[in-house]
Amino acid sequence: MSPETERSLFGEILDWMLAPLLFVWPLSIAFTHYFANNVANFPYDQSLRELVGTLSRQVQLVDGKPVVSLHASTRAMLRADELDSVYFHVLTQDRKLLAGDQDLPIPAFAGVAGVLPGEVYFRDMEYKGQDIRVAYSYIAEPQAPVEQWVLVEVAETTEKRTQLANRIVASVILPQFIIIPLAVMLVWFGLSRGLRPLTRLRNTIEDRDPGDLSPIATRRVPEELEPLVEAFNEMLERMKRNVEAQQRFVADAAHQMRTPLTGLKTQAQFAVRETDPAALRHALRQIATGVDRAGRLVNQLLTLARTEGSEIAQQKHEPTDLAQLAREVVEDWVIIALEKRIDLGYEAEGAAMISGNAFLLRELLKNLIDNAIRYTPAGGHVTCRILDDGSSILLEVEDDGIGITEEQAELVFERFYRVDDATTEGSGLGLAIVQEIASQHGARARLRPNPRGKGALAQVAFVAWHPPLPPPPPPDDYAELYRQSPPLGP
Repeated sequence: MSPETERSLFGEILDWMLAPLLFVWPLSIAFTHYFANNVANFPYDQSLRELVGTLSRQVQLVDGKPVVSLHASTRAMLRADELDSVYFHVLTQDRKLLAGDQDLPIPAFAGVAGVLPGEVYFRDMEYKGQDIRVAYSYIAEPQAPVEQWVLVEVAETTEKRTQLANRIVASVILPQFIIIPLAVMLVWFGLSRGLRPLTRLRNTIEDRDPGDLSPIATRRVPEELEPLVEAFNEMLERMKRNVEAQQRFVADAAHQMRTPLTGLKTQAQFAVRETDPAALRHALRQIATGVDRAGRLVNQLLTLARTEGSEIAQQKHEPTDLAQLAREVVEDWVIIALEKRIDLGYEAEGAAMISGNAFLLRELLKNLIDNAIRYTPAGGHVTCRILDDGSSILLEVEDDGIGITEEQAELVFERFYRVDDATTEGSGLGLAIVQEIASQHGARARLRPNPRGKGALAQVAFVAWHPPLPPPPPPDDYAELYRQSPPLGP
């Protein structure tokens, strides 16, 4: 597997589930050991407490002087332990041994300040190379000075405690060696079941026919996968539109290019056989005219293909000044209109903002003006007009050419349909391009007889664009806030 290849989702989830478990397990053992020691200390501390109490009862203060009467049974009880060694002693405040082991350590602090007589305290320490647990208490008369005290200590090694703590830890940890592998198996099984919809979705996509661009059903798709499937369906829809546009382009190109190419071939064969220079020049002019006609057809086919399925058609619309665009396009066509002795005019009042694609809108204007000039005879007039009523922007291209009937107005936006006479040339794609671009901008193009006289009038109505309104400013003071607030009372 290359470094750039992503790991499987199954392995990634499994790692993120098991890695914390492997991290928590040692912590669990440490906490278990800590609490096991506390649990193991409790019963044996109680035993030590009782021994300290028993030994303390053998100490009496007679005229302020401690006297220890330690019976043999008491000594036997203190020493009776099969696993641990038990040590004890009774010391006066001047460290005089009254009974027990002389070298047993005493508490680190001196005196009994802050310590209650008769209360049993515990500490851990090392004695003769062994860990011991020490219970100790101070004995003093109620009215005696704090310096007159007797220390009673009983200590034992920690073998029993260690064994009990180990048994507690073992009873908790050993089952985990069974539970954790079982948990891993259950996690593995749960992930396999949980990721089954992904496998089913993958199989559904793999089993589809390569040409099948229909959307994937979301009926059995989990909620978390629905956004993914919906995004995939949107991509399929875009691909379907692109494929359909390409198929239409190929079909249209194959149908429309056949005739001009056949004519060019015929003219070329005629020129090859011709010996008369005048006739040869005429044939060459016919070939040049045919090449121009074929070039224009190819350009319009390419424009239609780009309009329908390209990335340009899918770009986000932005605020665009349609009046400025129209003025620029009209300026580009002035020379062509003058060559045909046509008066090309432009009318607009200020900016006309719409939301659109500037490239496509320019193509729409070029085709409308080209169509009007093409069907207007010499000496005629063509006017590009922008009208703004506040809510909509109306684009009009008016001419006084050959005109159009109401029946033809319903058909002129179909591909390759031409309202033609003997003197005009065209491919019948210009108005189809106009309608396609208009539909992408939420508009619809119309061509109808000119109501002002002869000729035709093309119209495309766009929704006007207005900048969003800023939020209202907050009140300047509490009085204004109170004035705008509704009364609370009736």
